[in-house]
Amino acid sequence: MNILVINAGSSSLKYQLMDPETGDVSAKGLCERIYIDGRLTHKVGDKKVVKDIPMPTHSEAIAAVLEILQDPQEGVIKSVDEIDAVGHRVLHGGMKFSDSCIIDDACIKAIEECIPLGPLHNPANLMGIRACQAVMPNTPQVAVFDTAFHMTMPPKAYRYAIPTEYYENDDIRRYGFHGTSHKYVARRAAALLGKTDFKMINCHLGNGSSLCAIENGKCMDTSMGLSPLAGVPMGTRCGDIDACVVQFICNKYGMSVDECLTMLNKKSGVLALSEKSSDFRDLEDGEKHGDEKCILALQKFFYEVAKYIGAYTAALNGVDVITFTAGVGENGPETRQTICDYLGYLGVKIDPEKNSKRGKEMCISTPDSKVQVWVIPTNEELMIAQDTAELVNAAK
Repeated sequence: MNILVINAGSSSLKYQLMDPETGDVSAKGLCERIYIDGRLTHKVGDKKVVKDIPMPTHSEAIAAVLEILQDPQEGVIKSVDEIDAVGHRVLHGGMKFSDSCIIDDACIKAIEECIPLGPLHNPANLMGIRACQAVMPNTPQVAVFDTAFHMTMPPKAYRYAIPTEYYENDDIRRYGFHGTSHKYVARRAAALLGKTDFKMINCHLGNGSSLCAIENGKCMDTSMGLSPLAGVPMGTRCGDIDACVVQFICNKYGMSVDECLTMLNKKSGVLALSEKSSDFRDLEDGEKHGDEKCILALQKFFYEVAKYIGAYTAALNGVDVITFTAGVGENGPETRQTICDYLGYLGVKIDPEKNSKRGKEMCISTPDSKVQVWVIPTNEELMIAQDTAELVNAAK
């Protein structure tokens, strides 16, 4: 089965053509500079092709993707009919979607109604959906929501302690993000352990970071909130912060709320603390050279992640497995070790040799550790493809 996975941004579009059963990727690529001039980067195995192609809208971008997928020289299929379905990443499903769904008029209307909750991403996601519908009208399309996995949270976890009218009238609550990643890692952990009845805390650590408390495969709590700004400090996001900080800065410096939130989203986090970079590799390099600001940025990040693990251990009334995933989680031995150094009270013990590996799926805790600690590389595209295949096959 061939599933085309689409992740549409406001001026870009990522794609992968893959087999949901094996996870094999036959081709992948990126359309950039949509609306400006258009550039397509296409990869098949180790071979990469870059083409400048006019892309005045997302429809031309999708058409360019389908054309190169069928190209006699660069392509991997002979006809678009070989694509069995398209899976679209959609950021925000609000309270309307607790799972992925086959796209129809009602689905599109519901995604449109969630635009106030995802004003930057949902319109772009809809552009990708409509572009595929225009050029592939007979191919099933599926929406996979970044928020859906977290819809199993109980009210005590997702409700904010603000007047009820804002929840009832405006759907203001904790939603959480990275749900497709957390879902993938939870399923993979269950496969590795050979059971589903366990408590785990997944640490999705990268330029954007979130933690998720999972019991028996279901989300019980997650660190991001109404938006991806909440939780631990990230590359450029501040993470949890007293709301009065916004008021103070706006009043003193004459900023609008939108200007202040742009600063908190794009100029804060470890970038602000280090005054150097939002890239953790740069911070580690600065740490090695004794840069105190880089050291503080890393220490703050490790500390806040460890605090969330402690909080979620309490929320779950125990933890059996802690998993690390995403760019920093998968490739940061020092990050994993330093965070786990805070967890001695849980009986966590890390094997230094195993932990020295990067990007490998493995258990990095010692045999006598009271909590298993794993590195599980995430694969959001595969999760999207599997959800898409499952829904399309069930509808046949």
